[in-house]
Amino acid sequence: MPKAPRSWLVPLAFLAFVSLGLPDGVLGVAWPSLRRSFGQPIDRLGMILLPATAGYVLSSFAAGALIARLGVGRLLAQSSLLVAGSAAAWAVAPAWAVITGFAFVSGLGAGAVDAGVNAFAAARFTPRTITWLHACWGLGAMLGPLAMTAVLAVEWGWRAGYGLLAATLAGLAWCFHSRRGLWALPAVPMAGSTSHRPVSLGEALGEPRVRGSALVFFLYTGLEASAGQWAFSLLTESRGMAPAAAGLAASAYWGSIFAGRLAFGVAAPHVAPATLLRLGLGGAPLAALALCLTRGGATGAMALVALGLLLAPIFPLLIAATPAHVGERHASHAIGLQVSSATLGAGILPAAAGVLARHAGLEALGPFLLAAAGLLVLLHARRRA
Repeated sequence: MPKAPRSWLVPLAFLAFVSLGLPDGVLGVAWPSLRRSFGQPIDRLGMILLPATAGYVLSSFAAGALIARLGVGRLLAQSSLLVAGSAAAWAVAPAWAVITGFAFVSGLGAGAVDAGVNAFAAARFTPRTITWLHACWGLGAMLGPLAMTAVLAVEWGWRAGYGLLAATLAGLAWCFHSRRGLWALPAVPMAGSTSHRPVSLGEALGEPRVRGSALVFFLYTGLEASAGQWAFSLLTESRGMAPAAAGLAASAYWGSIFAGRLAFGVAAPHVAPATLLRLGLGGAPLAALALCLTRGGATGAMALVALGLLLAPIFPLLIAATPAHVGERHASHAIGLQVSSATLGAGILPAAAGVLARHAGLEALGPFLLAAAGLLVLLHARRRA
C-alpha cells in the first residue's frame, strides 16, 4: 500500500467527524415517520438512544486498548463500517427489535471513533484545529437532516434515507481503510508525560477535576442533542410548520453549530478561549428562554439557530483545555471519560425530554432546555473554582 502523505492527516480527521455527525442529525427528522412505521409512541425515541448510548460508552471506555491493538487507522475503518452496517440494517428492518439492536451496534462504532480521534487531536492539534474538527461534526449533522428531508419530500420514505446513509458511510470506511497507514505515525499514547509513570483509570477518577469535567460534558451534550433531536417534532407537531420547512430548520440548527465552530476557529488566535467560553455559556440560556417565549414556527427556528451558534465553541474548547485543566498525566483518561459522559448525556437527556413531551406536551422542550443551559453554567463555574 502506498504511504499516504502526512498532509492528509488533518483532512482525514475532519472526515472522521463528518461521518460521526451524519447519523446524529438524521434521526430527529426520520423519527416521526419511523415511529409510525412500527406503531411506537413519541417517547420511544429513548429506546433507540439508550442502547446507542450503551454501545458508545462501552467502546469509548475501551478506546485506549482498541487503539493499542488495532491502531488508529484500522479502528477508524472498522468502526465506520459498523455504523454503515447498522444504517443498512435499519433500512431493511422488519421489526422494531432490529432498530433497537442495531442502535447498540452503531453506538459501538461511533464511540470508538469519537474517543480515539479526540484524544489524538488533543495531543497533536491546536485549539483552532480542534474547533474546526468539531465543526466538521456539525457539518455532518447538518447534511444528514438535509438528505433525509429531501428523501422524505420526494416520498421515498425514511428507509431510503438510511440506505443512502449506509452507502455514504461505507464509502468513508473505505477511505479510512485505504489510508490507515497514515495513523501509524507515532501519535499515541495521545497524552501523558514520559517523566511520570502512567496513571490508572481509578487514580484519574480520584481527581475532582476529572469528575467535574465529566459532569460538564454530560450536561452540555445532553443539551445540544435534546434540541437537535426534538426540533423537527416540536416545529411540526406543536407549531404547525410544514415538514419540509421544519426539516430545513432542524438542519439549520445543526448547521449553526458547524458555522459557529468555523467562526470561532477563525477567532481563536485573536480571542482568549475563556472569553469564547463565557460568550457561549452566557448566551445559551438566553436562546433557550427565547424558545420558551415564542410560539411560532419561524421564531422557534430562529431561537434554535441562536442556541446552536452559542453552543458551538463549548465542546471543542473544553476538549482542547483538558490537558491543562486536569494535568497531562490524567488527560487521556479524562478525555475518554468526557466522551463517555457526553455520550450518556446525548442519550439520557433527549430520552428524558421525550418522556416529558409525552406527558406535558412538546412545548415543555423549551423549559427543559432552559433548565439544562442554566445548570450547565453553574457546573462550569464550579468546575473552575
